[in-house]
This record gives sequence, C-alpha cells and structure tokens, in this order.
Amino acid sequence: MLHPLCPLRLKKGCDDAVRKGMPWIYASDIIQSSELLHVPPGSLVSIENHKGQPIGVGYFNARSQIACRMLTVAREPIDVAFFKARLGKALALREKLIGVPYYRLAHSESDDVPGLLVDRFGDVLVAQAGTAGMEQLQPLWLEALEQVLKPRAVILRNDVAARKLEGLTEEVKVIAPAGRDYVVEVHENNGIYYADLLRGQKTGWFYDQRDNRRMIAGLAKDKTLLDVYAHSGGFGVLAAKSGATSVMLVDSSKLALELADKAAKRNGVSCDTIQGDAFDTMEQLHKEGKTFDIVLADPPAFVKSRKDIASGLKGYAKVAKLAARLVAPGGRLFIASCSHHAGRSAFNKVVLDGIAKAGRGADIIKQTGAAPDHPRHKQLPQNEYLKGLLLKLEA
Repeated sequence: MLHPLCPLRLKKGCDDAVRKGMPWIYASDIIQSSELLHVPPGSLVSIENHKGQPIGVGYFNARSQIACRMLTVAREPIDVAFFKARLGKALALREKLIGVPYYRLAHSESDDVPGLLVDRFGDVLVAQAGTAGMEQLQPLWLEALEQVLKPRAVILRNDVAARKLEGLTEEVKVIAPAGRDYVVEVHENNGIYYADLLRGQKTGWFYDQRDNRRMIAGLAKDKTLLDVYAHSGGFGVLAAKSGATSVMLVDSSKLALELADKAAKRNGVSCDTIQGDAFDTMEQLHKEGKTFDIVLADPPAFVKSRKDIASGLKGYAKVAKLAARLVAPGGRLFIASCSHHAGRSAFNKVVLDGIAKAGRGADIIKQTGAAPDHPRHKQLPQNEYLKGLLLKLEA
C-alpha cells in the first residue's frame, strides 16, 4: 500500500516528537481537513508536517484521542513483508532472551506494531488487536505470523474493553483449526503450567510476571506461602516446586484454581486452594490467626483510567493492609500493580501506608517490573505498567 488514503497534516512544531520516535499523534496535534472527516476508522494515512513535507505512514481513527499511530517514518509499503520483518525481529529477540517458545512475541508499540499484542504458547498464538488500525490490517499480520512461525492455530482474544473506545466490537475467535478447548501447556521457569486460551483472563497467561515468580521461588525453600489473586498458579506452584513447606492459593475463579491444581499435580507438588473474594478471604484468615512466611498479592488493575486513580490507590492500600496482617514476623510481602495510571511513587506510598495501618513496619527489598519480553518503548512511560514491591516486614 504505497499510497495511503489521504494526507494527515500536523500543526507547526508537532512533528518534532514524531521525528524523535514518538509513535502517538493526538487529535489536538492535527490540522483538521474535510478529507479526514471522511476517512474510515483505522485507515492508513500519509503523515506530513505543517508545510506538507512527508514524515511517515500511520493509521488514523477520529474516534480516539490518540488519533494516529505511527507505523513507519520510511517510504515503505504496509504489506505482509512489512509485518514479517517486524515480527521476525521481535521473534529473534525473544528467542535470545527466553529460549523456550512461551513468551510475549509482540508488545505493541515496543515492537513497532502499535495496537497489536501476540503471546506464544508453543505452536499456538494468541493475538489481540486493540485498535481499529490493527483490525483493518489483520489479514496482513495474520499472514506474516503464518510465514514467520507456521502456528497450528491463532486465537483472536479481541475481548478487551479498550476496543469500544476505537468503535470495535469484542469477540473471541479461533483461526483454524476450531473445535478444541485450547487448554495448553505453558513451559516457564523449569515448570509446566496450564492456560485456557479461550476462557482465561487476558490472553490466558501473564508472562510479564515470569521473573518475579522466579524471584519469589528463590525465597520459598522451607517457607509457608500465601498467594492471593493466584490465577492459575504461576507463583504458588513454582514456590512449592522450589521447596516451600506449604502453599495456599486464593482466587475468585474456579477455572483458574482448577488449572493451578492441574499444574501442581503435573509438577509433583500440592497446593491448598480457596475459591473466594480476596478481601473476604484475607479477613477470614486473619480472624483465624493464620500467618505465612511469604504473602503475595497480584490483583487485577484497580486503576483502569485516570478517573479511577483515587479509588484504585485506596484499593492497593487495602490489599497491603490485609496482606501485611498475614505476614509472619520478619516475613516477606510481595505486592504488584498492573495499572499504568498508578505511578511508581504513588503505588509505593499507598502500599507502605497500608502496611503501616496494619501496625507493621517494612523495608523495601526490591522494586520490580515486567519480564524482558514486555519491553518499554523509549517514548512511552505508559509501557512500564507493571510495578512490584518486595518488602521485609518487621515483627
């Protein structure tokens, strides 16, 4: 596609950020034109500076505050070869970093495929197009994935709420062969786990916590451990496999705990499970006088938009307070946030405040983030969404 549908001209001075690598163009940076008013959502556009000089190619959606996302600053066609080159580069990096074919293959802007996420589960891929542009370009990147990896199947987990902001519907779809349940193995940290790619949360597994799971496992030998928001056992099962004397998993999802139990059996360990609300369960365990050497809390995003910041931070403070009461004297507490709207300093503060409300003191041992198959774009601090705190609690 050498000739995008129409030109998109930027206001004076707004091209500097794009030239420096900024992949987003906001609606306020664009000189509106009658042509743009008729551009279908997700269409390719030729991006120009205020003088009409070409800058690159992106896709445009007037419905979104991020009205245009850059694809390239070069004069190149947006075709199968374009996506094959981008995905091939991403694959080479993951093969070097991770080794086994279980990882996030493509991480949106960070891999120069804005709006596209792809997770790899051996010979099955789970893809998520979060923008109208990537939805329009789907035939190209699907063919590129086929040429690069020749997967047995591709599952489209286009069931995220963000698609509504782009004017898209939510759906889950299997690109042949269909008719299977798609509960697949996940090989990670020398363990084997299970992900339900059709019914599980997000894409079925959270690869971003890979390194944090290994960190906690390194502390687990001869310790008791409570894993709240356990999902399908990535933290807890590995801790049991690494020598924890007991592991208790808490999650509201019956499906997730069934997968965790299956993983425990596969790895030759056992974990106790409690299906229930995290807050209620932690309150009950406290009433029963239970404590654990290590407590983990990896809740879902409490801050999904800017308007949720105040209430979401209160949620993290409450998690910290309830979890801290369950940590044995001198024990460890790990709390994570996957809310990019909750900044690192704000998150740290409310966690420490919550611990203090539990009547405990704490020292920060380590601040952590996402595994390296979730790289951060140099111009987008929003990519640094995952924040973890490992703390030592006083008596």
